[in-house]
Amino acid sequence: MFLIDFILNIDRHLYVLSSEYGLWVYGILFLIIFCETGLVVMPFLPGDSLLFAAGTLASFEDSQLSPHILFVGLCIAGILGDSVNYWIGKKTGPKVFTSQESRFFKREYLDKTHAFYLKYGAKTIIIARFIPIIRTFAPFVAGIGSMPYRTFITYNIIGAILWVGIFIYSGFYFGQLPMIQQNFKLVILAIIILSITPPIIEYLKHRYRK
Repeated sequence: MFLIDFILNIDRHLYVLSSEYGLWVYGILFLIIFCETGLVVMPFLPGDSLLFAAGTLASFEDSQLSPHILFVGLCIAGILGDSVNYWIGKKTGPKVFTSQESRFFKREYLDKTHAFYLKYGAKTIIIARFIPIIRTFAPFVAGIGSMPYRTFITYNIIGAILWVGIFIYSGFYFGQLPMIQQNFKLVILAIIILSITPPIIEYLKHRYRK
């Protein structure tokens, strides 16, 4: 319940964190993005909505946050997270396929990600940045599939720059519009719904073809 409340009221929670911890909030956001992209057992952490809300918070007149520092820091967090996830998949991935499904690690997440790889190949690393769950599993599956690291890191960097840049600066430039402010919770819901729709459609198509 706390996670749902945090995501739906993420602007308020980030404002409280910024007020209480000041510039340390950069480190908190860095850690969240790193864990969401780097730890395969944490696909439930906020990503798109967190970036948009952070950009919005940076646009406040009394904010201590800079959108440019957020952009650079969270790009690094996303790149490092995906890289760690890639190497975890490369070293331990094959064992995961034979291990029993757990509460956090679900085989269906792997299947959805694999369906994306079948259609988009290495570009999945970029596309997955904008899709919850797939975003966390894509680098892991890339490691399992032995994608060359040079190829992976190239798409990893491009994807992180696009993902972080689009949401941070969208929040910064549009988050203070009265219409957005008055319906912020609906905006966050819309971001979540739009981001989870493509993998659901692709997964259903893949299952239907099989």
